Amino acid sequence: MGTRFAIPLIAAALAGLWGAGLALLHWQGSSSLLDRLEAPLADLRFLIEGPRLAPDGVTILAIDDKTVQQVGAYPLPRATMAQLVSKVGRMQPKAVALDILFIDPGPAEGDLALTKALGETRSVLAVAGLFERNPQHDPASTKSAPNDLPTVQKLLLPIETLASASALGVVNIATDPSGVPRHIPLLVRSGSQIIPSFPLRTVSVAIGRDPVLQDNEVTIGDVVTSTDGGYTLPLRFYGPAGTIRTISASDVLNGQANEDAFRERIVVIGATVTGGGDAFPTPFDPVLPGVEVLATAMAHLIEGDGLVRDGRVRLIDGSAAILLPILFVLLLAWHRGIWGFAIITIVTVTWIGLTFAAFTRGVWLSATLPLLASLPPAMIFGAAELWLDRLRADRLSLQSRTLRRFQPPSLAKRLAEDPSFLMKPVRQKAAVIFIDLSGFTGLSELLPLDETREMLRGFHALVDQEAVRHQGIAASFMGDGAMILFGLPDSSPDDACHAVEACVGLCLRTEEWMAELPDAIASQIGFKIGAHFGEIIASRLGGDSHQHITAIGDTVNVASRLMEVAASHDADVALSDDLHRAAGDACSIFESGLLEGTFPTAIRGRSGSIPIWLWRRESGLSHMRSGSGERHRSPF
Repeated sequence: MGTRFAIPLIAAALAGLWGAGLALLHWQGSSSLLDRLEAPLADLRFLIEGPRLAPDGVTILAIDDKTVQQVGAYPLPRATMAQLVSKVGRMQPKAVALDILFIDPGPAEGDLALTKALGETRSVLAVAGLFERNPQHDPASTKSAPNDLPTVQKLLLPIETLASASALGVVNIATDPSGVPRHIPLLVRSGSQIIPSFPLRTVSVAIGRDPVLQDNEVTIGDVVTSTDGGYTLPLRFYGPAGTIRTISASDVLNGQANEDAFRERIVVIGATVTGGGDAFPTPFDPVLPGVEVLATAMAHLIEGDGLVRDGRVRLIDGSAAILLPILFVLLLAWHRGIWGFAIITIVTVTWIGLTFAAFTRGVWLSATLPLLASLPPAMIFGAAELWLDRLRADRLSLQSRTLRRFQPPSLAKRLAEDPSFLMKPVRQKAAVIFIDLSGFTGLSELLPLDETREMLRGFHALVDQEAVRHQGIAASFMGDGAMILFGLPDSSPDDACHAVEACVGLCLRTEEWMAELPDAIASQIGFKIGAHFGEIIASRLGGDSHQHITAIGDTVNVASRLMEVAASHDADVALSDDLHRAAGDACSIFESGLLEGTFPTAIRGRSGSIPIWLWRRESGLSHMRSGSGERHRSPF
């Protein structure tokens, strides 16, 4: 397996392990970070779904400001509470649940009256549990595994006379760190006893059936209610305060209450008086009375319409937490461009949309877990890949710059744009220049290798500069000589003129270069230039491991032989009449020197002769040889 595939697969496996670790914490319900992140998203889903119609089976009897003002005391006297319970009991409710703690004795007459009233109806009294760490602020802190129950350190029980007349239930509510009620523990452990919650005991008393506990669910009568780990009941709020039918206790005391609101219903008596009862923030209301929170749980147990967040739902969450990071990493490995990110965005939005759609149907899928599991690995992998891509790009850029130094700039650019350039030979017109140092071979026998290299480096540099300056390319360097082409990578009508200009430029630059050499070296060397214009074949030559671009043909051979002609006539440049005519009268570069021609000249190794021109610098006029032909300043 190559590195190309191994790295993404290893990254995908690590991302899957990260997701599996988070999924395990989610399964155990022991990640406060996930709960903190999930809470605002859950609230948002509540708000998008909006308030729902509350079930008709629960009525709240509120000890509100109106009641306290009428009675003139708070808490209400036990005798008044007894009167309230008696009047409600005569309306034939299914059960009367008092969300009020009676942990201290009151006046004897009042306690006896309340005991009697409770005994005359099916009633439930509140019990408060004290925990080592308050489960109201950390529902996961009271359990270490999904099926463990919250354990209370102490129970605050009603006084014995009242407790003997009623059933008892624990009223503790589990909230998240922001104080929003999220769960109701349906069972708590106290020593060796398991005590039902206030809502569970009330519904059980109202229906007259004991609850049946199974994995992830509680059954009371014919209604099955899904539960979370530790038999906690997720709360699904119906709306703001008052969404569940709420009647003032003063109306009952005054005989103004509608009996139909109590008959065959669960009646929950609790305090809503300003500053006197517990209240909780919810997505719909910043101060939802605690009695309505408990009534909400009772409605869930009666109707089975609470949120489903059981082991099966958490399994779906965990599966998504494992699969999504693997998918995202592989998508980024496959395509880090717009399509890869587009698919990741679509998958993310789809999951979020799925959690919202499921929430409206009472299923609480985690929006946070899969995203927390998938986005960090995807971001880390994406950033790592971008960093590696940058390193690869820098390395390739360095390699490209290095390789481009082995090709003329114009050829390197053309090859980058068209890698197939000159894969097939091209026949075209071109100008060819050859330049060579005279006497360098003998001099190199005497010079140290380092000095020989430095001489050649300086000579090659000036040849390359002049070739590029006149829009030609130094096609090859051959020791102390070079071949320059005009017409590659693309031919131009000015190729011949550029070649003539390059001949003069090479003469001047080479003369300056030689003048900077030590006299002992400069006196032993010279240079000669041959130039011709005609048809060439440009192509790639070489084997599979290495190729070079060059030109071949009679034009190349003639240009090379013209260097000998220049040397034999003591001229700086020997150029063919073909190049002279192709350059045209507009090319006046030779006005700086002396141009002679034309001379019919035999070329070594070639039959017949060709007309040539000879050019010399001004400094060389005193050394010119006389010969047949015209001698004049060149007009071009």
